[in-house]
Formats: sequence, structure tokens, C-alpha cells
Amino acid sequence: MSPDSGLQSASSAPDRAAVCRLLLVRHAKAVPKHRPYDDIDRPLSKRGRAEAPLTGRWLADSGFEPDLVLCSPARRRRQTWQLAVPALEDPPPALYDERLYNAVPSVLVSALTERARGLGSLVLVGHSPGIHDLAVGLCRSGPPELLERLKEGFPTLGVVVVDVPGGGQQLSPGSGTLTAFWSPRD
Repeated sequence: MSPDSGLQSASSAPDRAAVCRLLLVRHAKAVPKHRPYDDIDRPLSKRGRAEAPLTGRWLADSGFEPDLVLCSPARRRRQTWQLAVPALEDPPPALYDERLYNAVPSVLVSALTERARGLGSLVLVGHSPGIHDLAVGLCRSGPPELLERLKEGFPTLGVVVVDVPGGGQQLSPGSGTLTAFWSPRD
């Protein structure tokens, strides 16, 4: 998929009073679960380190200008975002929130609504299945082929773009429109 496939006015920032744009990012490929790492300390794999910068380039090429990044403190999530940042002309501040580690959708929504006030666009770098369940639960509308693809899964390093009318304080099941879905395999 090209950077502008499936986008509705992606190059322009959403109307801050009317819409909050969520950019949901799943971390890049990590090393397999095994010792010597605790799950929270698992780093990116060689493939993950090579592909993570592609996310930053896609975000920059798509014209997305996030105001803030919320990120799980897990090592592979932090590494994913840190490798994506150099491609952004004006990187947003990043907050690492302990609650986001392996969080369920309700916890993700709480963290997002706490920080969304007055912001037009937020990035959430998280884990599956929570981030996938959040994306599926938020998206009631959008291009049918993107909605179907989202139901099928959320690949590592995937980016799901959701516009929420009424701003970030209005996050609720079915409140969003899926406007883009990208992964390094596109």
C-alpha cells in the first residue's frame, strides 16, 4: 500500500476541535520469548531493528504530525519508537507509561483520554493483543477492505490510523473511523 492509500486527508492535520487522530503502532519484531530476558526486557530482533525505521519514514511521508507519543516501557516498544524518530522532521515528545505494558483496551483508552485533551494526534506504541483489540473495538467505519484486514490481525510494526470525531475525550467502542493501515510488507 502506498503512503496515501486508504487515507482521507491524511496530509493535513485533523481539525483539533472536531477530530483526534490516533496512530496505533505495534512494536517491531522482537527476539523470541526465552531466557535470559524477562518479557519486558526482550529487545528487537535483527529484522525488527532493520524494519523499525520504516515506520518513521511512512509516518513522515504520509504527512502525519503527532503531538504526543504514549509508549509502553517495554524494551522492544521503546526501541521501535527510538528507531522510527529520526525520520520525523519534528518528533513529538514521548511518554513511557507503565500502565501500557501488556494493557487491555480499557487501560489503553484511559491512558489515551488522560493525555488527548487539546491534541489533534497521538501515537500509541503498544503490544498485541491489547492494541489489536483496541483498534478493532474503536473502528466502526472505514474502507471495508481495511476493516476486514484489521479484523484478520495487526502485524508487528503495523500502523493503524483511527480518526475519532469529538476529540480524544470521546473514545468509546465504535467511535472511530479507520483511515489507514500500513505494515512493512505493504
